[in-house]
Amino acid sequence: MQSRIAIVGTGPTGVYAFKALSEKLPNAAFSLFERGDEAGVGMPYSAESSSRYMLANIASIEIPPVTTTYLEWLKSLPADRLHRYDLTHKDLHDRLFTPRLLLGEYFRAQFLELCDRAVGQGSKVVVAEQTSVTDVIVEAGQVYLLTHNTATDVERREGPFDRIVLATGHDFPDEDEATRRYFPSPWSGLIQADIPAARVGIMGTSLSSIDAAMAVVNQHGRFRAKGDDLTFQTKASDLHVTLMSWTGVLPEADFYCPLPYRPLKVMTDEAIARAAASDAPLDAMFALLQEEVSQVDSAYARKIGLQTLTADTFEAAYFETRLGADPFRWARKNLDEVERNKANKVTVAWRYALLRMHEKFEEIVPELNEADRARFDAGLKKVFVDNYAAVPSESIRRLLALRDAGVLSVMGLGEDYKLDHTAKGTVIVAHGETHKFDVFIDARGQKPLTSKDIPFPSLRAAVLKAGQEIPQTDERFCLTDVPDYAGRVYLAALPWLMHDRPFVQGITASAGMAEILGEAVAA
Repeated sequence: MQSRIAIVGTGPTGVYAFKALSEKLPNAAFSLFERGDEAGVGMPYSAESSSRYMLANIASIEIPPVTTTYLEWLKSLPADRLHRYDLTHKDLHDRLFTPRLLLGEYFRAQFLELCDRAVGQGSKVVVAEQTSVTDVIVEAGQVYLLTHNTATDVERREGPFDRIVLATGHDFPDEDEATRRYFPSPWSGLIQADIPAARVGIMGTSLSSIDAAMAVVNQHGRFRAKGDDLTFQTKASDLHVTLMSWTGVLPEADFYCPLPYRPLKVMTDEAIARAAASDAPLDAMFALLQEEVSQVDSAYARKIGLQTLTADTFEAAYFETRLGADPFRWARKNLDEVERNKANKVTVAWRYALLRMHEKFEEIVPELNEADRARFDAGLKKVFVDNYAAVPSESIRRLLALRDAGVLSVMGLGEDYKLDHTAKGTVIVAHGETHKFDVFIDARGQKPLTSKDIPFPSLRAAVLKAGQEIPQTDERFCLTDVPDYAGRVYLAALPWLMHDRPFVQGITASAGMAEILGEAVAA
């Protein structure tokens, strides 16, 4: 009898999961559900949520291949298709950052190829687009999905299924929560909205915030490149965008380093196991960090006094110099350094060490007690996020061009600011000063969600009845200790994984989850 597998969501996690499962179960019956218009694209890379000005925060070389590598696929495209994104075949290389929409086209093409391959190997594949899964139910010992097709307004019960993979991806507020003056996320109708040339406030300074700024400014002007110089030209004298966060620190530009990652010298699997088994795992892991960085970059370790720092004080030392500098001057200096290093293939050793260590720290996060988890979130987590969430150089160039055009500023709010959304706009009081914005966009990214936020009523009720404030999964992402659902439903939706896996976001994380899901579901 064919294994009956359902995959809910066909963004990168769903695509990689389908690849893994279709390879391990060549005669299965697959049902794939996508609420968007096209399966395989993924919300961050769709036309509904992105524009051609928004860059993906991952280089070609880092994207795990589906049926072919991203670079090979790009090279196969006709020139006119690349031209839509201001690219030529001469521009293509393995460390290129491309527009999100183009990456979405890649995943769509790869998904269709996977479907053809699976059918050719004897599997049955049914793809339901524009179809929302409204519930996950159990009847007579069988698990089903309730669905609603938005194009036909038809509701159905699908199944039964032997296994269900929930790969629903990001979960942001719906568009109906947005107004003309307030957007609860960049994905809440901002792309389709007409934003006036006015005072626009954007909460956050990460790539999502930069994307939101791009969605606004490109309605009122154009970036123009001449050689290495980039300028922004606009006639909208009333346009001004303010990026803001607690600190007002801008992200740094993506830095050159060897890929795939080279193994760490001190923070080995054996050393991590010893640290995790100690009475103070967070402090033991930080001691490994100190030794790792000191060995590979002793000058940096001396500069910040690394050996005198702790897991609680490292974050302040890491950001100290940046906090004392003008954010745009720092950005320009950092961009120059990064571009020189890329040209000469120079790796800044301490940056590379931190980049490789963030995933090692994530291994011990689920085992931390409440106090140590709070310490980690308040300190080291911020360092790792800043390090691995460096943005494409082009994004920094755009920020600098906007600054030079007098269109952009950055504001540090501190922790005691007050914010009030009104019918006339948003008012923020920080450091004793009042700031008024005609339009406000909250672009702080995905927040961890709890069991109460599960969008499937029956499953939500079962998880809460089992006493799980946060859905519990085993190391294979399978729900545990939830009667009727345990062993059948796999939760690979990142908002509910972020509690124990704080760095789970991103395409490489999606591919890693899919490998585990492939082994687990096919077992």
